[in-house]
Amino acid sequence: MERRPGVPRLLREINDRAALELLLASGPLTRGQIGQLTGLSKVTASQTLARLEERGLVEVVGEQAGNRGPNAALYGVIPSCAYVAGLDVGPDRVSAAIADINGHVVAEVTASPDGADDPVSLVHSAVVKACRGGRVALSRLRGVVIGTPGVVDPRTGDVRFSFDLPQWHEGIHEALARDLRRDVTIENDVNLAAIAERARGAAREADDFVLVWVGRGIGLAVVLGGRLHRGRSGSAGEIGYLPVPGVPLADDVRAIPGRLPSLRGGLQSLVSSEAVGELAREHGFDGATAADCVTAAVAAGAAGEPLLDEVAARLALGVASVCVVLDPGLVVLAGEVCRAGGEGLAGRVEEAVARICPIPPQVITSQVDGNPVLRGAVLAALDQAREEIFTA
Repeated sequence: MERRPGVPRLLREINDRAALELLLASGPLTRGQIGQLTGLSKVTASQTLARLEERGLVEVVGEQAGNRGPNAALYGVIPSCAYVAGLDVGPDRVSAAIADINGHVVAEVTASPDGADDPVSLVHSAVVKACRGGRVALSRLRGVVIGTPGVVDPRTGDVRFSFDLPQWHEGIHEALARDLRRDVTIENDVNLAAIAERARGAAREADDFVLVWVGRGIGLAVVLGGRLHRGRSGSAGEIGYLPVPGVPLADDVRAIPGRLPSLRGGLQSLVSSEAVGELAREHGFDGATAADCVTAAVAAGAAGEPLLDEVAARLALGVASVCVVLDPGLVVLAGEVCRAGGEGLAGRVEEAVARICPIPPQVITSQVDGNPVLRGAVLAALDQAREEIFTA
């Protein structure tokens, strides 16, 4: 009989991972519960927990009373065994959050760039400040994920171009990793919002959906089969450049050194904070931001309905174009403008799309609390850190 000395070790690794994943997903469990839920025998479950304890990953966190015999020990993952950092970087602010391996946020900070435009110093400052706030050493971070607007090349990890962040370019990814002395992931901000939506929001457990983000510009995240679809170059979802009837095409969208691509033309000419703000003023609503204008329209009742109808009709052009190609079944409206419009805007978009699409999707509003980009960055960083622990 052929001997395979690697098999016992492989089985131990599989058992350890199964138990750890279960504890991370379910919270504290007894040895017996771990055995029942994983199919491990009591002896194997005990051995697995002993190895995880020895690695400093789990500990006894309490007891559970039983019908007979002594109380059973409850095992839980040690929160401080690893930490992650998630960041949301925009032109006007940088937000950073530190979370333990269980996903509990221990510190969150937001700062203004204050004229600084060097990505490395901006990120370094935000991460260090957040770590200090959570009393976490920088060396304890197992994952760092940064959300930025623009196109991120999935092959190199660099921002190919970002209208709002012109200093983010090829080479920044490597410079950030060198500065923080650990792997760093840069991800499109709307993609991170979709990750948060699937984990904690309106698209919970949905395998196929799209998220439409309306803020300064308009962006789209595509999730198919439970996975983000980024496209070959990372530009999947740049819906702002979608040609629509009655709107001029963009002048030149090419990213040329020394010149930013045009933001004129296409769907972004109809649906963006600037476009919605102008439309709101035409309807008699004014505010500091487009979201404020939409909020005022919602509060105005019947007087605000014409504005909401027009915003929904414009959004429906982009949503319908995506749905007839991808048939996602679910569309989540996110970003400050869509959040301000609420379910009233979502319902109008759904009705407008139904008049265009043969099989209309469900359209709902984002349900992620707080900053969805930051939440998504933390979740993506947790996935990386946990995978590192699982395979260590």
